[in-house]
Amino acid sequence: MPLLLALNVFVQLAFVVHVCRSDAPRYWVFVIVAFPIVGCLAYFALEVFPSSREATAARRAAQRVVAGLDLDKGLRTRVAELELCGSIDNRTALAEECLASGMPAEAAKLYRSCLAGAYENDPHLRFGLAQALVEQRAWEDGAEVVGRLRADHPCHRSNDTRLLHARVLEGHGETAAALEEYRELVPAFVGLEARCRYGLLLERMERADEAHALFAEAVTQWARTPSPVASEQRWAKVAREHAARRGAA
Repeated sequence: MPLLLALNVFVQLAFVVHVCRSDAPRYWVFVIVAFPIVGCLAYFALEVFPSSREATAARRAAQRVVAGLDLDKGLRTRVAELELCGSIDNRTALAEECLASGMPAEAAKLYRSCLAGAYENDPHLRFGLAQALVEQRAWEDGAEVVGRLRADHPCHRSNDTRLLHARVLEGHGETAAALEEYRELVPAFVGLEARCRYGLLLERMERADEAHALFAEAVTQWARTPSPVASEQRWAKVAREHAARRGAA
């Protein structure tokens, strides 16, 4: 592991030096430092590789690989904005893009960098950090941040925070407590996520009938009030798949 870490640092430094000596935009330094592996791959594919003498077909294939690394337009835009101005708003916007792009560890770093001075106890930033930690499955840190958020800001996105708390309990293996939290949360929660997560946990506990009832309710709810929100569409798909699986059995 120390050898791999040293190699990773060496590669990062090499790319940073290349950025400084070339005409590449300086925001690449932030990308390479903040996102070690993905950042280096992206810089090579978008800045170094296009200027090589490789065939056009190979260049296009590399660009498709980069696209698969979630380096979408929104993320690049936020990085560029942060390069121009390292404000709290720009760091928060980039953190949100990182979360949406499946990069919770990077999002957590950005949120932590914002939680200082007048913003040390900001509920929006603390909620974002809690989300990032839970998505990262950092249960210990997540439990601490979620606990402080519930204690200091009990009215800030209370149901969403309760969902994070239920996920932390589940991640810690406190199954009975997680089930109770999900059970109490479902009637008040707007959207399908709480109901589906409750059903998934019941399935893992081999309580198939109860789980199927929840997924069937989620399918009915979706049919009644569909949503254009991407996350809701993903949970609707989960509900349909699990409801159909039980029906086929």
